[in-house]
Amino acid sequence: MSAVWLTIVLVALASATLKAAGPLLLGDRQLGPRATAVIALLAPALLTALVLVDTVTTGQRLVVDARLAGVAAAGIALLLRAPLLLVLAVAVATTALLRLLAG
Repeated sequence: MSAVWLTIVLVALASATLKAAGPLLLGDRQLGPRATAVIALLAPALLTALVLVDTVTTGQRLVVDARLAGVAAAGIALLLRAPLLLVLAVAVATTALLRLLAG
């Protein structure tokens, strides 16, 4: 088994252990409202971080290119409360147009 697969298996086991530990440790008790609010914000924050890191980096370098403009255009469309498909279309069109103009 390669190191990559061993890592994947270990991370999967750790994840399953953590998921099982919650109900075992808490039992029938509910989390407080503050903890519930923090947990609800973790997934969007993690997704945002992953998208931004993937958008502005290539390997070990920081790169500002058409991808960042596409994400910015999508952000503006979201602020204007556009439907999700329109947000994606705006991001794709912005990125494609800038890549076309940049040659």
